[in-house]
Amino acid sequence: MVIHPDTDAIVAAKAYSYLQNKLGYDTEAVALGEPNPETQFVLNYFEETTPRVISEAASEVDSVMLVDHNEFQQSVSDIEKLTVTHVVDHHRIANFNTTAPLFYRAEPVGCTSTILTKMFDENKVEIPAQLAGLMLSAIISDTLLLKSPTTTDDDKIALKTLAEIADIDFDKYGIEMLKAGTNTDAKSDQELIGSDAKSFELGGKNVRIDQINVVDFDDILKRKADILKAMATEADSERYDLFLVLVTNVLNSDSKMIVYGGPKDAVESAFNKKITDDMIDLPGVVSRKKQVVPQLTDVMVK
Repeated sequence: MVIHPDTDAIVAAKAYSYLQNKLGYDTEAVALGEPNPETQFVLNYFEETTPRVISEAASEVDSVMLVDHNEFQQSVSDIEKLTVTHVVDHHRIANFNTTAPLFYRAEPVGCTSTILTKMFDENKVEIPAQLAGLMLSAIISDTLLLKSPTTTDDDKIALKTLAEIADIDFDKYGIEMLKAGTNTDAKSDQELIGSDAKSFELGGKNVRIDQINVVDFDDILKRKADILKAMATEADSERYDLFLVLVTNVLNSDSKMIVYGGPKDAVESAFNKKITDDMIDLPGVVSRKKQVVPQLTDVMVK
């Protein structure tokens, strides 16, 4: 479960639920938001159902398992009323605590589905071809077809393993999949700034970082003024001090960042760039997790 789920969040929930059920648990994979266009393409391609979307969980269960996140502000609204029994994640650990011991698996790899591929093997549980297709899609998504600096040898091995199980040409399929997630014209300004957004508490500031994948920067730049208005509206209503939208070209692995709020000097220091017309050019930057959040943390958290 993760707010504004991306492909890995939804696929990891499905994969971990399948594994845990094989190991004797009774679990259901749920989501905290509707699939984005890329994820919907993946689900349709492999003829997989969309997980049920929930807004709270305590009325149904007293415990949960988390995948692809751990920070409470990114989780279900009533997470503090629940017992977290398991976590499988590849992000930093922050704003997370429990009152009881739990199973926690975290690895510095490019995708949660890479960790889950290992866990299936460790538990000697076969991955069905359909699920393998979903899981390789998650790795392609999170690593931008192995081009992201978050990519590790483990991700490469997992992708090859899953491609063999699913019997799919992951290079050809991967380009088609990534392009499917870049149809920005079909989204409203609000959808663009929220479809892959995560919140972070950095140095006492409430920071919101969204990422939009494109194949042409002009798809977003032509709407920049309206997108900034939408960012301002949401920042005001949700009390975000700093709102960043990372626009990433999935074909050439470059980004541009739209900046609203502050402290702007911290953003400039983090990337050693000047903000011009509410924007910073970030050549070679494609990863929020590895190339944006740590840089901001170094500057904002003293």
